[in-house]
Amino acid sequence: MSQDTIKKVQDYKDTLIKKAENLIIYGFPEKIVELNEMLATPMFSERNFDEVHQDLNIPVPDALPVENNSASDASEPAAKRPRVDCFIPGTKVMALPNGTVPCNTPLCDMIKVVKPIIRTLVEDSNLLKMWISFMIPKIEDGNNFGVSVQEDTLAEIQAVESEAAAFFDQISRYFLSRAKVVSKVAKYPHIDDYRRAVVELDEKEYLSLWLVVCEVRNRYSSLHDIVIKNLEKLKKPRSSNAESLY
Repeated sequence: MSQDTIKKVQDYKDTLIKKAENLIIYGFPEKIVELNEMLATPMFSERNFDEVHQDLNIPVPDALPVENNSASDASEPAAKRPRVDCFIPGTKVMALPNGTVPCNTPLCDMIKVVKPIIRTLVEDSNLLKMWISFMIPKIEDGNNFGVSVQEDTLAEIQAVESEAAAFFDQISRYFLSRAKVVSKVAKYPHIDDYRRAVVELDEKEYLSLWLVVCEVRNRYSSLHDIVIKNLEKLKKPRSSNAESLY
């Protein structure tokens, strides 16, 4: 391996370590304050479910009576009744006479705010993970208490990173679930339960988005707390001079 390559790798490590230390000392407190201020804004603090209710733009077609002129059919068992195919003009399955069904606009506006916050937490967690990984010393016998502190902190950071990535999956599953229920509304426009299911799903996502921002704030707080409390052991897991046992 060339000396130039070795130097570039070492420069990368040094830059990452410096960036991670600045992030944990200065960046995390600023992010915690920023998220607290965001949670105090009307978008997140009021949590009025009525604000996320939105018309589906799927009208209820007029119900047309279906007459059965065969009087003898009523006396026959259900299994033996002839099948009657009825076609009612104007009630085609999945017909949307008023155009497309829009996404929930208030929730989409919130998602635009929340997604960059989640992405930043994933990136910051990844940076801290690499920072601690670079500071773990080579494996030796004894004096490994500091190394165990590093490993426990690393496991906590990895858990935060995985949880933050799951928040993205939660948002995508919301749109998929809503699309399935809306398709039921379009197929069965006379059933009000499907329409109510869309409303309940939107309210649930509204509360979930608020909870996601709270959890991101809490994760920044917990990571900052655990790293600051153990910063000395994280940076120097093994003492340079052996302590006397006597």
